[in-house]
Amino acid sequence: MRMARLDGPMEVPQSAPVQHREFPYCSDMNPGLPDYPNLTPDALAEACQGAIDACRAAVAAIVSVPVDQRSYVNTLLALEEAQQPVALAGDAWTFMADVAVDKALRESAREWKERLGKYAVGLGFDEELYRAVREFADTPEAATLTGEDARLLEHTLRDYRRNGFELAAGDRERLRVLFEELVELGSRFMKAIGGWQDGIEVDRQGLDGLPDSFIEGLERVGDRYRVSLDYPEYNPFMANARSSRLRRELMERDQRKGGPENVARLERAIAVRTEIARTLGYDCWADYVIELRMAGNYRTAQAFLDDLRTKVAVKAAQDMVLLADANEAAGGTREVELWDHRFAVSQLKRTKFAVDDLEVAAYFPLQACLDGLFDLMQEVLGVRFVEVADAPVWHPDVRTYDITEADGGEPFARFHMDLWPRPDKYKHAAAYVLRSGRALADGSYQQPLGAIVANFTKPSASRPSLLRHVEVRNLFHEFGHVMHDTLTRAERARFAGTATELDFVEAPAQMLEHWCWDPAVLRRFARHHVTGAPLPEDLLAGMIAARKADSGLATLMQIFHGSLDLAYHAPDFDGDTTTTLRKIHELHGFTFPEGTHRQSSFEHLFGYEAGYYSYLWSRALADDMYTRFQAAGPLDPELGLTLRRTVYERGGSVDATRLVSDFLGREPDHRAFLHHLGLAPDPHPSPEA
Repeated sequence: MRMARLDGPMEVPQSAPVQHREFPYCSDMNPGLPDYPNLTPDALAEACQGAIDACRAAVAAIVSVPVDQRSYVNTLLALEEAQQPVALAGDAWTFMADVAVDKALRESAREWKERLGKYAVGLGFDEELYRAVREFADTPEAATLTGEDARLLEHTLRDYRRNGFELAAGDRERLRVLFEELVELGSRFMKAIGGWQDGIEVDRQGLDGLPDSFIEGLERVGDRYRVSLDYPEYNPFMANARSSRLRRELMERDQRKGGPENVARLERAIAVRTEIARTLGYDCWADYVIELRMAGNYRTAQAFLDDLRTKVAVKAAQDMVLLADANEAAGGTREVELWDHRFAVSQLKRTKFAVDDLEVAAYFPLQACLDGLFDLMQEVLGVRFVEVADAPVWHPDVRTYDITEADGGEPFARFHMDLWPRPDKYKHAAAYVLRSGRALADGSYQQPLGAIVANFTKPSASRPSLLRHVEVRNLFHEFGHVMHDTLTRAERARFAGTATELDFVEAPAQMLEHWCWDPAVLRRFARHHVTGAPLPEDLLAGMIAARKADSGLATLMQIFHGSLDLAYHAPDFDGDTTTTLRKIHELHGFTFPEGTHRQSSFEHLFGYEAGYYSYLWSRALADDMYTRFQAAGPLDPELGLTLRRTVYERGGSVDATRLVSDFLGREPDHRAFLHHLGLAPDPHPSPEA
C-alpha cells in the first residue's frame, strides 16, 4: 500500500520515444528534514507553522505580480515552489503520527497533519491565487507550453474546476467548508483505528495448532496469553489456531475496531462527499474521484468488478468445496464461516500441497530476504544500495540506505526501513513519500526520500525474524513503491514517482511480487535459517501449486471490498453503511457476522475512497506487464532498464495508459491476470513452467 537515472537515450517498443533528462543531484540530503532523533512536539509545531508562513509569503508574491508581467516562472512554477514547504511538512514531519514512540510527538503530528490538510484546502480555494493562474493561462506563453509544463497547467486548471471555480462564490465557500470537514473526519477516523487496543486472552490449550516459537512471543497475562489484533499475531492465529470459537472471537473483535464512533464518522463523511459531488454536477462521489483515474467513471469501475465476479464464481465454488473438505478433516464442519477461512486454507495447503506456511518461514529470514531483494533490484535496475550507519532516524530499529547508480557516484535518493512492530506504531505495511523528487531552479534535482513501515516478527535471542511467504511478497510489494518514488525523474513534484492514477499506482509494486514466485529468484536467497539448506524443490513446487488453491474466494473477497467501497459512494446509497455492508457481504460467499461493523476499520475509505477496485484493476496490469520478464527472464538488466525508464522514472508525467503501452509495446490485456487466478492457460509460459 502506498500512503503522501542512467545515461543515454533508450528505445521503447513503440514509435514515440521516452524523453530522458539528466540532472545533477543536489548535494545536501537533508534540507528541511526533521532531526528525527531529537524531534520534539514544539520543534514539529514550529516547523509546520513555518512551512505555512513561508507558503503564505510566496503566494502573496505570486498574486502581486502585475497582469502584464505574468509568466510560467513567476506564476505556475512559483506556485509549485511555494507549496513545497507545506508538502515537506505534511510528508516528512507529520509522518511521526504513524511511527513516533513518544505519545506527545504522535499527537502533535496528528494535529498538524489536520492543520496542514485544512491549509491545503484553503489554498485550493484562494480567489486571488486562482486569478493569478487564470491570468497566466490566458497569456500567449501558456499556449506554447509543452511536456510536463503544459500538463501542470492543465492539471492546475482542472483542480480549480473541481473546486467549484465555475460556480457562484457562495457555492465555492460551502465546498471549502465541506472539504475542511473531510480533513477533520479523516483525521479522527484514522486516529481511532491507530489507537485501538484489543485482543483476546487464551490459555495454552487455546493456542493448539500454533508453534512454540509463536507462543513464546505472546504477552503473558498471568497464566494466560494475549493475542492482539496486530497482524504478526492476528494472521498466524487465524490461520493455525484449532479453536473455531476463539478464531471467531478474535475476528469479531477485529471487525469492531474503530468502534461505532467510526461508523458515524464514515457516514457523515459519505454525506459530505455526496454533497460536494452533486454541487459540482456529478451524480456521485465515485464519479467525482474516478474522473481522474484510468477507469474514468463509477460505472466502468463497477462493471469491471461485476464482470470479474462472474468470471471467478465457478472457481470460488470449487475453492469452497476444497476448503470444506479441509476444514472437516481438521475437526471442523463443512460450513466454512468467515473466521474459518484462513484456517481452512492453511489446512488445505498442508494436506493437498504439503505446504505449511510456518515451515516455509524457516527458509525466509528477514535479513536474507532483504539481501536477496537488494541483489535482485540492483542487478535488474542498475542501481546500488548503500547502508547509512549514522542517518538521523526516529527509532533504533530503523535502517537507512542511499541509492547510487550501479557504478557508484553520489547518492541520488534515500529510503528508510522500519520493519518491526512496537506499541502505537502503524499496524500494517505501507510505503511513504517523505520528500518528492523534482527539478530545482539551479538545474539540479531534489533527492527523493521514501520509507517502508511494516510489522514483521521481531528477532529474539534465539531466532531471527522469519517471514511467511505472504510477508515476503509484502516486502517486495512495498519496495516496489519505494523504487517508484526514489527512481523518479519527473521534473515537477506534481508528477513525481507514485503521483499517478490511483488505479495504476499499485501495478509497479504488484508486478514486483511475481519475483517471489520465480524459482530462479528464490534459489538465490531462500535458505533455512539454521542449516543454510536451500528451499527444497518439492516444497517450492508445492508452494507454486498451492498459489491458486484459494484464488477464486480470495478474489471474491477483494471484489467484496471494492464493491462495498463503490456502493458507499454510488448515486443510490441510502446512508446506512451497515445495512449496505450486510447486503454486499454475501458477494464473497460468507455469512455476515452480526454485531460487527467492518467499515469502522476499513482504512481505505479515507484517502482511497471509491478506489479499492484499483487493487484488482492494477493487478491485471501488473500481471500483464510481468509477461515481459517472464519471456526475457526475471533478471534481464536490459528489460529492467526499460522498466526503470518507461515507468519508474516518468511517474505521472504522462497518462498511465501510455506508461503501460510503452512498456508492453502493445495495448494491455487480461489474459495473464485470468491465468494467475486459475481461469485461463498461461499466455506466456516460462521455460520452467
